[in-house]
Amino acid sequence: QVQLVVSGGGLVQAGGSLRLSCVASGSTFSTYVMGWFRQAPGKERESVAAVSSSGSLKMYAASVKGRFTISRDNAKNTVYLQMNNLKLEDTAVYFCAGGRNVQLVTSWTVPARYEYWGQGTQVAVSS
Repeated sequence: QVQLVVSGGGLVQAGGSLRLSCVASGSTFSTYVMGWFRQAPGKERESVAAVSSSGSLKMYAASVKGRFTISRDNAKNTVYLQMNNLKLEDTAVYFCAGGRNVQLVTSWTVPARYEYWGQGTQVAVSS
């Protein structure tokens, strides 16, 4: 069983930056595709970014491309989401997720493909 613990959310002004971290328990972290999702009030959960098990391939939602960067450190069992130039519409609860059977190119956006989920962390962007 893998546990994911998310940290780093908070309140930030538009144009500011935050970095989210997700630390995984266990020794199999390096075999998982890791993803970040978010859910705003009244909206469905949406994919934000994902990274391959080695860290070499990264996928981004169009809405965050060029502003957010996903990365991972397998030695630390940690995946990060660096969020720059935050916008009001980035306000949401952010979740990290991990899966062994995620086809990164074709199904990284599908929540059901991920086996493990961390608790959410609130990101609030103010004007």
